[in-house]
Amino acid sequence: MKFKWLLAMLLTVGLLAACGGGTDETDTADEEGTDAVSAASFAEDAEGLHAAADENGTWIIIPTSDMTLEEDLVVAGTFHDGDDENEDVYRKIAAYTQDDDRKIVDQWTITVPQLVVQSENLNFQGGTLDGDVYVEADGFLLHETATVTGDVIFANEDYQASADLAGTVEGEVTVE
Repeated sequence: MKFKWLLAMLLTVGLLAACGGGTDETDTADEEGTDAVSAASFAEDAEGLHAAADENGTWIIIPTSDMTLEEDLVVAGTFHDGDDENEDVYRKIAAYTQDDDRKIVDQWTITVPQLVVQSENLNFQGGTLDGDVYVEADGFLLHETATVTGDVIFANEDYQASADLAGTVEGEVTVE
């Protein structure tokens, strides 16, 4: 009888533990009681891409297909690698899909008048940005797997000096 009771308790605890997990998102609340979700943001349309990129968005922004935006895409706010405040300040636009071995499978094109970089250490990786990039923050990285079809314009020389343009820039690189 004691064995059945112990087994029932273990199964109940296991079931409750299993029901409590299962998502990659972590819900938190700030002092005002506003819920915030810390996770990667899969953007399926222009509105979702704008929301993911704003100062209340997510540390990693993942478009799910080619997109055309009528307005500038502004990437703003301070985020940390993996959304972990113990990690370095870092933000990423991942314009690609990958397999289990992290090899790029598909790459997306984001067509936009201008990508405005206001988040420090933004990494644009994979895919193509069809438009210009205007950099107003330190540490912009155009990953070697990415292309910008337009110009990359830095707001000052310090931003340019801190950047890494390992990818392809088809336009000009200038400082305002």
